[in-house]
Amino acid sequence: MSSTTDTNHDAAAPRTDATTPVLEARKLSKSYGHVRAMVDADFELMPGEILAVIGDNGAGKSTLIKALSGAVVPDSGEVLLDGKPVTFRSPIEARSLGIETVYQDLAVAPALDIASNLFLGREIRRSGPIGKLLRVVDARAMRTEAQSQLDALGVRIPDVRQPVESLSGGQRQSVAVARAAAFGTKLVIMDEPTAALGVRESGMVLDLIRRISARGLPVVLISHNMPHVFDIADRIHIHRLGSRVAVVSPRTHTMADAVAIMTGAARPDEVGGRSHYDERASQRRRAQDGDGETPS
Repeated sequence: MSSTTDTNHDAAAPRTDATTPVLEARKLSKSYGHVRAMVDADFELMPGEILAVIGDNGAGKSTLIKALSGAVVPDSGEVLLDGKPVTFRSPIEARSLGIETVYQDLAVAPALDIASNLFLGREIRRSGPIGKLLRVVDARAMRTEAQSQLDALGVRIPDVRQPVESLSGGQRQSVAVARAAAFGTKLVIMDEPTAALGVRESGMVLDLIRRISARGLPVVLISHNMPHVFDIADRIHIHRLGSRVAVVSPRTHTMADAVAIMTGAARPDEVGGRSHYDERASQRRRAQDGDGETPS
């Protein structure tokens, strides 16, 4: 199959070790006139983890994520990918290095079918002159690869020839997430992926995020939904007043602890301890893996 892109995660360059962040930011700053949206912000995403980024409205987390995905160029500071300094001038440059972003508005083309959306902007062309000169796409190859990607992630959609506009909100989000997982060789950034979804559809997207992480692809999750954050995240990056104020774990902090730090009601060293909520989440994960009983 001739393709203009490679969706094989095994082809990604191996990382040096598990202690080197996949993506790191040091002292990033960004101002818009007199407004300082980001002030000496730090960030680390470790291999294979799900890192949640939380913060109140206006905390600067959106500016941070845009800087990490190439949508915003910071005024100062540096970004490192696998320990090497990089500069993103656009989202296309970030994508070329294996960083995929799923936005809240999905960025799908409703009138096109699922396969076309999965390869949007990266279509597989027919082999030979008809593909190179006339740029004719290989629709059959795209359908086959799209179905393979959806099956690998456990996304149950019967026919990839369906137009996206015929899908539910959760299924549309799953298509956008599957597209990111197919082409992201380094990491996937997800901006409020469950914001407009119901309980069942949110659960479907969270399960999809878990499966992406299980494949070895680290995920950055931006969310205001604290139960979702504590259910799925390995670590929680807390952003306030333009910079990171703490990184906590669901194993040691409760939702109330995280909210207190996020709002400034408590300093990071004033809260913490064993989180009973995390124990329930751990039991659920063990139950899903077949290693334990589902908690009541």
